[in-house]
Amino acid sequence: MHVRLIAVGKLRQPYLIAAADDFRRRLRPYHRLDEIEVRAGDGSDAARAMTAEAEAILRLIAPADQVWLLERSGTELTSAALAARIEALAIDGTSQLTLVIAGTYGAAPALLARAQFCWSLSQLTLLHEWARALVLEQLYRAAKIAANEPYHH
Repeated sequence: MHVRLIAVGKLRQPYLIAAADDFRRRLRPYHRLDEIEVRAGDGSDAARAMTAEAEAILRLIAPADQVWLLERSGTELTSAALAARIEALAIDGTSQLTLVIAGTYGAAPALLARAQFCWSLSQLTLLHEWARALVLEQLYRAAKIAANEPYHH
């Protein structure tokens, strides 16, 4: 499966950069991964920032794309359920999954409306940079589960 990860902003913390690099490398045998970063909106007005970020993200998404939005109010999944959900997409003929991580203020209504699925990593509020590293790790874990290979216990 081709996975596109569209995220607002850049990873800045060295430990998150290292973690993301590690999981990108580990994912390579299982999924093609493209990451696209969009510029964070102006922080002086949260609503305007969310709208600008959503517009930039939506320009990158084709009408036929399967889009999952990382959203704290979304559905929490176990790692095994994530693996099964991704495998079900592939079985149904979906060749590309686009994951979206919005910025500091969350996702604008237009972005929420575009997503076929809203996925929550936790009920905790996470920095979007942390969410990005966690998504990469969970994609790797899901790939290992689907391949019935050791990593997940």
